[in-house]
Amino acid sequence: MSRPREFDVDRALNQSMEVFWTKGFKATSYDDLTRTTQVKKQSLYCVFKNKRELFLKALALYRQQNIAKLEELTSMEVSPLTKLEAICEAALNQSDEPTNRGCLIVNATLEFGTEDEEVNREVALMFNHVEQVLENVIRGGQEQRLIMTRLTSRELAVHLNNALSGAKVMEKSGASREQIAEVLRTAIALMMPEIV
Repeated sequence: MSRPREFDVDRALNQSMEVFWTKGFKATSYDDLTRTTQVKKQSLYCVFKNKRELFLKALALYRQQNIAKLEELTSMEVSPLTKLEAICEAALNQSDEPTNRGCLIVNATLEFGTEDEEVNREVALMFNHVEQVLENVIRGGQEQRLIMTRLTSRELAVHLNNALSGAKVMEKSGASREQIAEVLRTAIALMMPEIV
């Protein structure tokens, strides 16, 4: 008969995600994970198999949490432009953290490049989902003539998604909140319809 699990798996996964987010995959040691989670290595890897498996689960959790926040912001009963501004503001709020952690998904992209198929899959799921949500909001703004129609909603969504990712790289590299805010304000301003 197997022994009952002696730790909260969801809590341990959240704590591990925070460690990976701060240190990256390669710089995170087994000691970092066991010290933070207060779970013995054998127990931790009995559930998550190994560090890589734990990292992949942490990436998936991070993606799910961020998509849930994004969908909450876009479900507000406000104009499409206000929704886009709220998304940018939410991205800026994470910049208040003193560690300049950036975004775990962007960090994973920078750390792994294209060398890990499963990491790339998580990254693609995140970017595609964010792009789809942005596209829906932008399309609504175009229908209300609040956003230019010279470019398609998809093209503008790709542009804004890229600006948000770039903002996270800026954050990771130590850029100020004001510099990041300027980039995001410009990205939104470029979507405004031309006044003739």
